[in-house]
Amino acid sequence: MTRIIERLDDISDRYDALFVDLWGCLHDGYRPFPDAVAALERFKSGGGKVVLLTNSPRPRAAVIRQLEKIGVPRATWDDIASSGDSAQAGMMRGAVGRHVYHMGPPVDESFFADTADDITDEVGITRVPLTEAEGIVCTGLEDDETETPEDYRAQLLYAKNAGMKLLCANPDIVVDRGDKRIFCAGALAQLYTEMGGKSLYFGKPHPPIYDLARRRLRALDGPVDESRILCMGDGIATDIQGATGENLDSLFISGGLARAETGTDRQPDPDRLEAYLAEAQQSPDYSIGHLR
Repeated sequence: MTRIIERLDDISDRYDALFVDLWGCLHDGYRPFPDAVAALERFKSGGGKVVLLTNSPRPRAAVIRQLEKIGVPRATWDDIASSGDSAQAGMMRGAVGRHVYHMGPPVDESFFADTADDITDEVGITRVPLTEAEGIVCTGLEDDETETPEDYRAQLLYAKNAGMKLLCANPDIVVDRGDKRIFCAGALAQLYTEMGGKSLYFGKPHPPIYDLARRRLRALDGPVDESRILCMGDGIATDIQGATGENLDSLFISGGLARAETGTDRQPDPDRLEAYLAEAQQSPDYSIGHLR
């Protein structure tokens, strides 16, 4: 049974490092959550390390620019591991071929331009039209304000019949941007799989992004005892399932994607939270309404 805590401070002395989700945990796509910012600043002031672990399809440099635009203070984190980084590394190893078609919005062009020092192009990636592609790199919907995955069925059917693999740069199905729920790349990959296509995932809850996060954490301050790493986020099928698969402790933020199901205002309703977790077949070590 999960333990509902009042503040991160209640358990922070048990951990040396945090793997922290962004959307729904630290910000809502438009603005940071002040209580979450304060909680991470307190943790860091006590000597803890914070790696932001995000399913953003953007590489680290682009995520940093986005955080600056939103207003997330630099003092809240030490490094970042994004799904975009992990997927980019897979692409540059030829996971979906050398000639790739980009399915996503223009704002995600950084996926092909910004490369961290620990990621290199091993095969010579070239972007081409869908009809010339060996595979698809999916970072999201072109217009997530108006489109749904069904708008892409024809393109996905063409790709499936051509035997293409789809590299999913963000396994999230949906996120909440302010008060609006929007579809992510994971929804397109899910549809492609349902249609009989092959989708490859590199973000949470899949191992590649956790391997990257561990490497970047070690680069900060040497090896960290994994029993002293805490993962947190509002995605039960990404943040919590991923932590469980990696045998890492987890803190579920119930006031994000599952706020209605868990009856969360300031804190979740205990009975509704337990029912939600039972249905999801997940058991986070701790739960809280909002990071604070």
